[in-house]
Amino acid sequence: MTFRQFAFNNVTRNKRLYAAYFLSSMFMVMVFFTFAIFAFHPALNGEAVNSKATFGLNIASGIIYVFSFFFVLYSMSTFLQSRKKEFGLLMMLGMSTRQIRSMVFCENMLIGFFATIGGIGLGLVFAKGILLTAENVLIIGTELNFYVPLKAIILTFVSFTILFLFISFVVSFVLRSGKLINLIKGDKKSKGEPKASVFLTITATALLGIGYFFALIAKGTLVFVVMLPVIIVVIIGTYLLFTQLSVYVIRSIKNRDSIFWRKTNMLLFADLSFRMKDNARTFFMVAIISTVAFCAIGSLYGLQSVTTGSTKAQNPYTLTYTAEKDKSKDKEEKDIAFIDDQLGSKQIETVKAQAILSYYRINDQKSLTLIAKQSDYNRFASVIGAGKINLQDGQSAVVHFERLGNNRDDKQLKQPIKLQSGITLQPTTIVRSRVFTEIYDYYVVKDDAYEQLPNAIEQKRFHVWQAKGSQQQAVIQAGEILSKQVGRHELAAVDYEVYDLNRTYGPVLFIGLFIGIVFFVSAGSFLYFRLYTDLDDDKHKFKAIAKMGLTETELKKVLNRQTAILFFAPIVVALIHGGVALTALSHMFNYNLFTESASVLCVFAAIQVVYFFIVRFFYTKQIKAAI
Repeated sequence: MTFRQFAFNNVTRNKRLYAAYFLSSMFMVMVFFTFAIFAFHPALNGEAVNSKATFGLNIASGIIYVFSFFFVLYSMSTFLQSRKKEFGLLMMLGMSTRQIRSMVFCENMLIGFFATIGGIGLGLVFAKGILLTAENVLIIGTELNFYVPLKAIILTFVSFTILFLFISFVVSFVLRSGKLINLIKGDKKSKGEPKASVFLTITATALLGIGYFFALIAKGTLVFVVMLPVIIVVIIGTYLLFTQLSVYVIRSIKNRDSIFWRKTNMLLFADLSFRMKDNARTFFMVAIISTVAFCAIGSLYGLQSVTTGSTKAQNPYTLTYTAEKDKSKDKEEKDIAFIDDQLGSKQIETVKAQAILSYYRINDQKSLTLIAKQSDYNRFASVIGAGKINLQDGQSAVVHFERLGNNRDDKQLKQPIKLQSGITLQPTTIVRSRVFTEIYDYYVVKDDAYEQLPNAIEQKRFHVWQAKGSQQQAVIQAGEILSKQVGRHELAAVDYEVYDLNRTYGPVLFIGLFIGIVFFVSAGSFLYFRLYTDLDDDKHKFKAIAKMGLTETELKKVLNRQTAILFFAPIVVALIHGGVALTALSHMFNYNLFTESASVLCVFAAIQVVYFFIVRFFYTKQIKAAI
């Protein structure tokens, strides 16, 4: 048997240890290859929006490539730590340190080669389905047909061959064999029970509490100010949480006989206590990486909701046309006629309304304020199904524009309004409404009071069209034509504007989704490495305990708890971090993102639950087989 055959057999006979490393590497290759397919796709070249999408895909490919480097490096260091005994036995049989390094180099290159080939192969298998999905997400207005991505194949193969080659050189170069006796007893040598500092335990709680407090109380632009300090404080607090606070809690539980000596709790907490030193670093890394994944996808999804939601909130009508009264009447008539013709040609049925809006200077304010009469307000309210206003003699209403949860001081709005003519109006009702698309607060008065107002400083002619039924595609097409011909300064076509926003934002959301998935899968792989690194020790341990009378039911219970803590402790922390971060994001935009945040966090939690059940099944199966 040659040296290369020895390295090949060593990999194939350790499938369990290398499975997560191989599959995760192959997944990253597939994702990188998928981005390359998009970047080189003929349909994504030449147009302005698509060039932005292509640029974003290239940037995302670079991020995944850099992250893959650190992932592979971490994976290899984990494997080398778990193979100390194997290296010791090989040295006893006469293998030199140089030969061990050569063996590690060959093994890593072998795994890297097949992971690259496998990732490209899987990418080709699922390419058509991913392209079909991207057509809807990217909203590029053209089909992404399948093609032979020769450039993408070459780029992926060369890039990851160089990556694995470089990693193999680095790992084999820095590999230290150590003393033979330490290698042979490396898996049996006790690492000792970690100690917890009371001061650092309190510090962990304080840092997390302070970080959460400032993240949750910050509003508007203040969120940007506190963002970096909060991130630093929470990261330090998270590290101390797993290295100090968790150790302190476990030791406290061990000191309580009523809990520690109850059934199989002794096995669970004793094992956690001695493994916490190794688990803490993995927990910290998984928690931070998962938090980044949650926040990346949640933020992008939330920003899309904020953008489209505010656009819809500001424009409740299908079409809105505004013209200054002192501007050309002929242009306005031509624009209105053109709008009606386009709606008729698309067979779009609409309800139409128009009015003249008058603006006044109130209480010597610099900005002008709209004062509308009640009949106009109620006529427009009926178009969108909003509530009407019924005022009594001498009354007037203050109208807040219903946008992004706007909150104002109602006391100021109830002050008497003195007009230049000497007439005083006393607002008695405060209404939140979108009837008139005014950003600032305005006033509604009865028709007879409106007639007594002085001449307005400025007037606008306001026209709206509200489509009946579900004709969204036709409305979007008409909106695109009208926006280009009439101009977006006078005309607002909300359905087309939302469509255009989604078309521009689609590539960003698509890229963020892929990067978030890569981070989350990597975090799951780290947990898999941590669990299976100690598998051989667990086999010997539970085999010995089984001889002392541990039943199969008790074994399942211990393994379930042990695996559940490993998988869910860092994820629960990450979910809390992500929930706080997304809440801060909603405070920054003054927009309720509860639905979007809950959706993202629940999806990731569900994925983690599925991953837990799969890993737990195979892990328990191997422990039972050993017993």
